[in-house]
Order: sequence, then C-alpha cells, then structure tokens
Amino acid sequence: MITSELDLQLPSGRLHAQRFGSPHAPMVLCVPGLSANLKSFDFLGERIAGDRLQAVALDLRGRGRSDITPPGTYGWPSHARDLFAAADALGAARFSLIGHSMGAAVSMAAAAQDASRLDRIVLIDFCGQPDAASLVPIQSSVNRLGQIFPSAEFYVEAVKGLGLIEPWNQYWDAYFRYELEPVAGGVRPRSDRAAVLEDFSYGQAHPAYPLWPSLTMPVLLLRAGREILPGTGYIVSQGDRERFPREVPGARVADVDANHYTVVTTEASATAIRQFFGLQQSQPPR
Repeated sequence: MITSELDLQLPSGRLHAQRFGSPHAPMVLCVPGLSANLKSFDFLGERIAGDRLQAVALDLRGRGRSDITPPGTYGWPSHARDLFAAADALGAARFSLIGHSMGAAVSMAAAAQDASRLDRIVLIDFCGQPDAASLVPIQSSVNRLGQIFPSAEFYVEAVKGLGLIEPWNQYWDAYFRYELEPVAGGVRPRSDRAAVLEDFSYGQAHPAYPLWPSLTMPVLLLRAGREILPGTGYIVSQGDRERFPREVPGARVADVDANHYTVVTTEASATAIRQFFGLQQSQPPR
C-alpha cells in the first residue's frame, strides 16, 4: 500500500494528512472523532484504498500534528469548511467523506454547506443523539489530554487499562503513540484539550437531526453493535438506527460487531465500505 504524509495549508490553518492509495484516484476524505487523530483510519485506509480510490485521513485542527487555532474557531461548521478547503488544496472538485464519531457530524455539516460536491458519505457510529450514558466514557477519554505521562509505554498501558478498546492491536498502539510529544517530565498528547472541549460543547448544543435533510447523496451508516462499556448504551441509539433510513432516502445501515472505537479496526467495516464504493474485496494489506 502506497502511503504518504503531507501538510495542507488552508485559510484556517495547517492540516496534517496521510494519503493511502493513488493520488490520481477519486478521493475520500477521512474525518476523525472528537479527540482522535488521522491514525484512527490506518486500518480502513489500508483496506479500501488503491488504484481506484485514494483515502486521505486528516488531523482536524487542534488535533495530532495540525495547527491549534484560537478559541471560538472550532465547531462542526468550521471543520466542515476545512474539508472543502482540504479538497481544494488536493485538487478535488468532487469527493466523498468517511467520518467517525464527531467526524460523522462534521461530514453531515459539510453536506449542509455544499452537497453538490459530495459523491458519497460514510457515517461511522454517529448520526443523531447518543444514549446519555454512552457519553460518559467519551468524556473520560478526554481527561488524558493535557496530562504528562512518564513515557510512551506508560501512556499506552494506561489507555489499555481503561478497557475501552478490546481487542487491542498494533493499530491502536500506533494511534496512541502518534499523538504523543516529548515534554519536560515525559510525554503528553498533542491534541489540545480546549479545542476538544469546544467541539464537545458545540455538539451538546447542536443536535444533528437538522442536518439529515442535507444528506441527498448515497449514505452508509455503520452502527457499532456493542456498547462502549457494558451498561453505557450506544452512540447510535436503537431509535436512531431505525429512524435514520426512513428519513434519509439514500441511506442504508449496517450493524458491525464492535464498539464505538473498534468499529474502525474491524474487517466487517472495511468490507461494508468497499461494497458501498463498488470496490472488489481487498487482499490483506502488505
């Protein structure tokens, strides 16, 4: 698999990105979740990209190795504008989106801004109003931001101990190591806590349902069939899972035997996405 990292200079700031597949193929931008970084798409990028599709995963502003911008510059619409600016920088007049968690909300916000440029959208485990208890583990995971840890190994073991990601694999090890930067006393996550909290607050105040009518293109919703932790409910509630395909005419829903995190590192998700894009089944990544 051909991969390359690049920096995109946008009006709002610099975004770091990673491309999977041929730069000459039709493009899908991959949009991470609330506190996530572009490495959350390594598993899927290796399995869906190639000569017929390029997947470009982004560090949203305030995350990973992208710029941290001032307070008041975040929120779903701001990130959505960045998607169009990123596509412009990459020379794509039309493109598709794959958004995980908050990235799915940003993808819907992009459809509300200019659906005419979007070919297809994949929403990974977000579409409406999550079960209230399901947000507790999400908030807990944000607590790692801004903290200093003695070493990368200590940090990875601490994340493992939360029990949110099972089964663990090398993709998660690479994901959490990528977000670290050396500081006095050890390492800390690069993602900016204030940026993440601003986006979380935006989501609390702005339900996603008004964005549904803008989804006029083919849409695939992947719903994680396992709770993040037992008893915490679902990010895509059962009610939204049933309502979404009724109210979004071009949508289909696929249930995946994974939780909100591991849904992006599961073969069933890669298979469903490849089928959605009309691609042949991929071989294991080399």
